[in-house]
Amino acid sequence: MLFRPNAALPELPSIPNTVPLVDFIFENKHGRCPLTESLDPYVCGISGSSISAVAQKQRVNQLARALQEELGWQVNQGKSLEKVVGIFALNNIDFMTVSHAILRLNGVVSPYNIEELTHQLRTSRCKALFTVAPLLPVAVPAANAAGISRDRIFIIEMTADQSLVETRLGFKTVEQLLQRGEILKELPPILWEQGQGARQTAFLCYSSGTSGLPKAVMISHRNVIANIMQLTLFDLADRLKIRPDFKDVVLGLLPQSHIFSLIIICHLSTYRGDTVVVLPKFQLESYLRTIEKFTIHTLYLVPPIIIAMINNLKTLSRFNLRSINRLWIGAAPLAPEVTSVLLSRYPSWNITLGYGMTETCVCITSQTPQDIVLGSSGWILPGFEILLLDESGNRISEYDQPGEVLVKSPSVVLGYLNNDTANLETFFEFPEGRFIKTGDVGKFQMTASGVEHLWIVDRIKELIKVKGHQVAPAELEDCLLGQPSVADCAVISVPDDRDGEIPKAFVVKNGKCSEQELQNFVQERKVSYKWLRGGIDFIESIPKSPSGKILRRLLRDRERARISAKL
Repeated sequence: MLFRPNAALPELPSIPNTVPLVDFIFENKHGRCPLTESLDPYVCGISGSSISAVAQKQRVNQLARALQEELGWQVNQGKSLEKVVGIFALNNIDFMTVSHAILRLNGVVSPYNIEELTHQLRTSRCKALFTVAPLLPVAVPAANAAGISRDRIFIIEMTADQSLVETRLGFKTVEQLLQRGEILKELPPILWEQGQGARQTAFLCYSSGTSGLPKAVMISHRNVIANIMQLTLFDLADRLKIRPDFKDVVLGLLPQSHIFSLIIICHLSTYRGDTVVVLPKFQLESYLRTIEKFTIHTLYLVPPIIIAMINNLKTLSRFNLRSINRLWIGAAPLAPEVTSVLLSRYPSWNITLGYGMTETCVCITSQTPQDIVLGSSGWILPGFEILLLDESGNRISEYDQPGEVLVKSPSVVLGYLNNDTANLETFFEFPEGRFIKTGDVGKFQMTASGVEHLWIVDRIKELIKVKGHQVAPAELEDCLLGQPSVADCAVISVPDDRDGEIPKAFVVKNGKCSEQELQNFVQERKVSYKWLRGGIDFIESIPKSPSGKILRRLLRDRERARISAKL
């Protein structure tokens, strides 16, 4: 059985496959909110400086002209994957100016994070790098190791004073390139063959996929356009309900290099005419001050920020947060118990969860304010189809039956760069078309509203097998987070001579509690094979990725080291 979108949602129209993403974003004929001088797509949450939509388009063209001169690339010559430019930067209002300038040259953008930068530069075959002054100590050695010359490292200015320092260091800045591009001749239009938008890579983003080390994901122009259209249709009724001409003010706090931010905050917001207030990093008081100052309406967040808010409710109470209407949570699971705590203090907030992955060019399902069910990942977006397969590979057609989630959509990516093994393990052909294995275990339920919701139970590789029973770590983590003295937690499997594997918890305390109290708490709520027979360790913090995913591998390594020390 294929699970499909709610029939009440608009159907997804044909996705353009000859339109470059940069044209789709900046040309009114493709359905975007019309460009005007009064429309500010990006505002710096620190300085208050902004770029109008019209100015941004001009800056993209000027920067593209300067880069053509600097790099010696021609718009309609050379293969796109031979024109890869990296961005390794803190959030800033010119991140997308740089991205679209690279796309305007028919090039490929590869946004990086601080982990394994040299590996990413090498595997993407990056030819030039944009960074910011605070990251130069990391960027320059990594670029040197990857064979990128110093004259191909460019600086995105984050403050006026910083540009003076950067100039003395000998790196060209974006502002200098813009000045040069202003006097250079216009670039020719991008000329594409039929279907090229579906074949040509726009972004190389890094993901571990269902297993293994981070791999370069080839995201086509059409993939991004598809998810923009899917999300636009999905949110249409909610936005019209607020006001027919509604334009949102959203927080741009999540790293722009992360797929969640790159597609939903950076691209979708621009297309819809929303304003993104950009912050370079999370610091609780400046974050709250920015919400208050700019009367932000929508927060795109990850679970660690929600947990920080819950642990600092007194600090939150000092700020006027009445402008907030919606919190859109993604990138990692959020326990219903955590959501309930925040809603008890701010009942008017609509806290909605979304589910997606880099390989689907992000969003697959999302909750909507009109139908919020705590713990669910919401409705299937228009244009998506989902298969659930049990452990034997059989299709699941019933509700409340968990299975691996496989997804079909025009936003499903081209594949992994130069990695045939990973592609064969991840992408599959079915009679209905090409699907991607997500590595996630999910189930569908029909809610009281009469709409199917998807619940993500856990990751397949994280499931604990106790006497043949499958135990999802996330289920036990959600249970523990319902205990008031638990601030954060993670559950892993540990070996057991009798049962094969048993669950063990690592807990960050938010008050006084003993191991026995927590053991009793779980035993009162879960069947015996889900009890924490592996024990409970109290630790200072749970290791997590920047997006909030629990790094259980590090906890398993810690446990193995502890066991080895005893031998």
